[in-house]
Amino acid sequence: MALIRFLLPVLLLSLLAVGAALAGAVEVREFDDPVMEQRYRSLTASMRCPTCENQAINDSNAPVSGDMRDRIYLLLQEGVSDIEIRDHMVQRFGDYVLYNPRLEGRTFLLWGLPAGLVVLAAVLVALIVRSRRNASATTLSAEERRRLQALINREKTE
Repeated sequence: MALIRFLLPVLLLSLLAVGAALAGAVEVREFDDPVMEQRYRSLTASMRCPTCENQAINDSNAPVSGDMRDRIYLLLQEGVSDIEIRDHMVQRFGDYVLYNPRLEGRTFLLWGLPAGLVVLAAVLVALIVRSRRNASATTLSAEERRRLQALINREKTE
């Protein structure tokens, strides 16, 4: 019983310390305008952390993501547009930072390949269906009819 009285305060203090450490890790951004806050959330959700594997900067704990969030916050406070902020981040970190890459000459294949594959698959399915229709629509030759009739007659006699 004495052990429990000793361990209970130690456990509570350690939980409190862990909670305080986690609470200190949460970033608090203050916005005067709810539209500005929504722009911030949208921008941070649409950009990828350069060091994490496929994680948005609003979810990442990496230091570079924190720097990116700080930079976006400052640019929004300065009145910079969303497009200019994206351009700034792409210039600094490359096209990888955007979840949806822009449609440019070098990304055309990335955007066009899925549509091209769908069209190719549709054409292929249409050709297969057409060839099967033509194959089933052909009539039997006189020799084939005679052989078929012989097989049917042989089946009846057995």
